[in-house]
Amino acid sequence: MVTVNTSSDLLTTGNVARLLNIHVNTVRRWSNKGILNVYRVGPRGDRRFQLQEVYGLIAELKVKKVNISLFNLLD
Repeated sequence: MVTVNTSSDLLTTGNVARLLNIHVNTVRRWSNKGILNVYRVGPRGDRRFQLQEVYGLIAELKVKKVNISLFNLLD
């Protein structure tokens, strides 16, 4: 079982979608693929995401974008 510090550290699918400027279905797909770690809560098994993990993904995506841009400049 995974424990989380506080419920305020958990984001809904919609929260993550707004932070990343992507569609909620993309958030679901990324969680299904393991790109984002998902925590299931409540009897319905709603998805929740840790804020720090989302920030980590944002940083990773920015690094990849910079690396791709630099690679294109070298062509």
